[in-house]
Amino acid sequence: MKAAVVTAFDTAPRYLDASEPVAGPGQQVATVLAAGLHPRVRSQANGSHYTSAGVLPLIPGVDAVVRDEDGGLHYLVLPGDGQGSMAERVVLDPRRSVRLPDDCDPVAVAAGMNPAMSAWVPLRRRIPFQPGQSVLVLGATGSAGRMAVQVAADLGAGRVTAVARDTAALATLDVDATVDLADDEALAAAGSTADVVLDYLWGEPTARALRAIVPARVDDARPLHWVQIGSVAGPTPPIPSAALRATALTLVGSGQGSVSPREILAELPEIARRISAGRLRITARAVPLSEVESAWTTPSTADRIVLVP
Repeated sequence: MKAAVVTAFDTAPRYLDASEPVAGPGQQVATVLAAGLHPRVRSQANGSHYTSAGVLPLIPGVDAVVRDEDGGLHYLVLPGDGQGSMAERVVLDPRRSVRLPDDCDPVAVAAGMNPAMSAWVPLRRRIPFQPGQSVLVLGATGSAGRMAVQVAADLGAGRVTAVARDTAALATLDVDATVDLADDEALAAAGSTADVVLDYLWGEPTARALRAIVPARVDDARPLHWVQIGSVAGPTPPIPSAALRATALTLVGSGQGSVSPREILAELPEIARRISAGRLRITARAVPLSEVESAWTTPSTADRIVLVP
């Protein structure tokens, strides 16, 4: 079969021949219909993800919409062990997949599930989020951040504030308020009564946000749950020590390992339903798997690239 194959961590995957997947007991080989090119996949392919074993060659891809031997559609989550979804066929394990409606759009689901999970899972599984609470999204203009503001609203947030550097892109979001990341005063005001921060940036922007928000808290005893999800601005932030002492701040991460596969799987059907129904929306761009090398080097946009064999 054909697949995207990583042969070196410093080069893009290439469209090459690969070994056929082999199904184990209770599994079957399924046809891949669509696989999302997520930031998580890029870090898998360049060896920088914290789960990377450094073993090459590998087929990237952590999820996909697939068709089983009987024609049914499934959304499949893969362990990220090197036998990924960017191929013509993949092993379908019922323990890591959910059935999809027959009329769903495979490209939309493949594009939307991963970024939707990035916000949905922590709000449902990592912190005690309650409807009516105020959510602030750091890095709200990327594809995952755009999905995060929708997820927060759909799960009942009383107020959603989008924070980013791109003020033009911020203006296109359907949220209660927007804040320019460079405006410390506005950031302090927005964070003064926030209950949850979904952080896709990390690095220096997180340190800056904490320095602005913590002194501005209206009630230091009011819990502030800061969820670290992405690190597009850097792997480490110089967090001021006072931020951890001066207010009721809880800093948690949400990603592979922090939530069990069983817990994630339990959330997938509802996320898929909301994407299929159009309640959670993402702009997707389908690209043939044979063009993976050029797709990999395409400048980043708010669109989510989906590879289709």
